[in-house]
Amino acid sequence: MPLNYQWSHWEFDSFFRDIDYCILGSGIVGLSTAIHLKQSRPWANIVVLERGVLPIGASTRNAGFACFGSVSELLDDLSAAPPSEVWDLVAQRYQGLLALRELLGDRAIGYRAEGGFEVFSENDQDWRMASLDSMPEFNRSLKEITGREETFAVVPSATRQKFGFKGVTEVIHNRAEGSINTGKMVRSFLRKAESLDIQILNGCEVSDFMESTGQVDLQLTNGWELSTRHLIVATNGFTKRLLPDLQLLPARNQVLITKPIPDLAFHGCFHYDRGYFYFRNVGQRVLLGGGRHLDKTGETTIDFGGHDVIRQALLNLLDTLILPGQNYEVERWWTGILGVSQYKRPIIRSVGQRISVAVRMGGMGVAIGTLVGKKAAERALQH
Repeated sequence: MPLNYQWSHWEFDSFFRDIDYCILGSGIVGLSTAIHLKQSRPWANIVVLERGVLPIGASTRNAGFACFGSVSELLDDLSAAPPSEVWDLVAQRYQGLLALRELLGDRAIGYRAEGGFEVFSENDQDWRMASLDSMPEFNRSLKEITGREETFAVVPSATRQKFGFKGVTEVIHNRAEGSINTGKMVRSFLRKAESLDIQILNGCEVSDFMESTGQVDLQLTNGWELSTRHLIVATNGFTKRLLPDLQLLPARNQVLITKPIPDLAFHGCFHYDRGYFYFRNVGQRVLLGGGRHLDKTGETTIDFGGHDVIRQALLNLLDTLILPGQNYEVERWWTGILGVSQYKRPIIRSVGQRISVAVRMGGMGVAIGTLVGKKAAERALQH
């Protein structure tokens, strides 16, 4: 078929006739859902609709952190939710990372088991002391999840100094975390889905849908229509446009990557200020993102644009803490749209007889997305 060929409505309808499961969104959750459905029902006709040319949600535009929570982030969570709920969510994140690695393989996603680091500066001594005091209890709770006697450990001063940071008073190492290559992960998900004969159609944005007897009818923005026996919405931060009553908001995150820096001193994944800032090396480059807490209202958007104040805060963090006194150039900026609310637990539930949702990853799409997709598939199979 020529690249400039335009499908007619009839051809589109005949190609995607008798759809058993239609999934909106080709991010981690959407593709995981499709794959688990196909593994359970190999005969099913499964179609994934993606509004972009490529997956554009946060889980596929992420910074490559395979993490489940730093000490201060978990402390922050415990101030707003019961311990049982917080630790259950941590367990889901950890199990989700294992599920991702098992589904695609470490090599296919570029997984590196290098752990994660949380840094504390002279400006956040209260969080530092609270985190150090909480570590023994947290390690006891995490032993049941990770199987490690000591998931969190203080980094020795001599090692901390080798990172080259300025004003850092403590570093805590999470030995159970790691990093991935986002591009490899996306390609591996797509190849896995295609190998199972799952149809993935890009550039198809759904404007509306309606459940009727025995099916769900979908209206696309280009005027096309299709029907499916079951619909799973996995559009995360973009879901409010289709399901405005869900307790879910979009949250934009700003991210930058520098040009290569000769003799970059640090290596690994790092979190700062309760996980609101995060950075890591990508070879000799520095990838840095976050800061949405500086203007949560302004960053509650599905617009992929920039935010001058937050971007300046990221540059200040590079100048004062991460690369003090060093020359660097920012090569590129980008943004990712998260799905969040005051509750961090994902939403996996039915919103109709033949419609279900799997959304609200809370910024942990890499960690929890594969598991959420599996649970979404299990729910859809019950109908």
